[in-house]
Amino acid sequence: MKKGELSDYFQGVGTKILKGTEVDPTVSNGHELQGVDDFRAFLGTPSEKVKIPVSYVWLEDDAEPSVLALQGTWYDSRKGKSHRGPEYRLYYPAAAEEVIFRARAGDRLFLCQPKDGGLLALFCRRQSTVERQLLWLFGLNDTESTDITQVDFRDDAGRPLGLAARHVLELLNVEVDTADDDLLERLLKKFSQAREGTFPPTSKFSEFARNAATDTDALEDPDGALLSWMDLEERMFMTLERHFVAQRLRQGFMIDDEADVEGFISYSLSVQNRRKSRAGWAFGNHIDALLTLHALPFKREAKTEKRNGPDFLFPGEEQYHDSSWPETKLTMLAAKTTCKDRWRQVLAEADRISNKHLLTLEPGISPTQTGEMRRANLQLVVPQSLHQSYTAEQQGEIMGVNALLEMLRARHAGE
Repeated sequence: MKKGELSDYFQGVGTKILKGTEVDPTVSNGHELQGVDDFRAFLGTPSEKVKIPVSYVWLEDDAEPSVLALQGTWYDSRKGKSHRGPEYRLYYPAAAEEVIFRARAGDRLFLCQPKDGGLLALFCRRQSTVERQLLWLFGLNDTESTDITQVDFRDDAGRPLGLAARHVLELLNVEVDTADDDLLERLLKKFSQAREGTFPPTSKFSEFARNAATDTDALEDPDGALLSWMDLEERMFMTLERHFVAQRLRQGFMIDDEADVEGFISYSLSVQNRRKSRAGWAFGNHIDALLTLHALPFKREAKTEKRNGPDFLFPGEEQYHDSSWPETKLTMLAAKTTCKDRWRQVLAEADRISNKHLLTLEPGISPTQTGEMRRANLQLVVPQSLHQSYTAEQQGEIMGVNALLEMLRARHAGE
């Protein structure tokens, strides 16, 4: 099953560190992105100034992107200076200041040339989670250079678009089409609810995904199995969702021959909310199945002191509420597909357990955030193949899924 590659969506991407002369009006009013001359591999070498469509985007952790769809001028800043070679720059209009002036000298720029559409100019803080994720996604090195370094996806297909990569692309408003007609036929055959236009229960849907994912062994490779199960379930979900949405759109949104705008908006919001809700349930279902397969004692959605307890409690509620049961024989595991700022919620769960664990599928969380987690006695757990999205220092502190299971076996086997 083809998962897609970055080359399906981008011709090339480059990155550089920003200088004050580019983004600080107290230093310069030049309104130019400099050190981007090599990007002419994608924008060309015109003899005259050329206006191109540019989306200027400010990306920040735990906040919605700010986007301005404007223009830029691509030109040779040395034209007419015969003693020097060409140097192409991108001039941005004053209207782009709302985005660009949020950046400071030392922050990062990503220039992305999509296969379709205009240029993307992405600005983000240095050492942020967004920066780490985009460097990982595009396979770019974390350099200090103020001159652009880039990859050409016309020569190199780039990273396969697995689950984590697809979620990072959502930051750029790029939705990877994972719908599959072969999957649709299997789903409609398996589930009567799907034939009637509704989703099957999440537990049954997750079970079907695990049975259909035959590319990994959950006993030998729990890290790979968890990602494989989640990846396939998301593909199944998106396939069925596209089928349902297409049916609903064919019905139209009309009331008494007038467009039902509110009905359309309400339906669109319900689609988005369902995606988020089912992703969280699917993650919990697959962790549950993995723990059961490895014969570990646990209670899902346990009740502790709080109304909402941890996602998984080991060995169970009875032991947790037994004051004579030692804390060293208790473990809690939170599960969040993405952390964002919500990881702090975990700290308020299960007061008896001082050292907590959090399993996530989010790549490239910033060193600042993982440092805060460490100081709060929160152990981050990430599937092994995503460890490469973290710095070398972080990788020494992050636990993989298999390592988590080994720890749980050592602590709770036979309880």
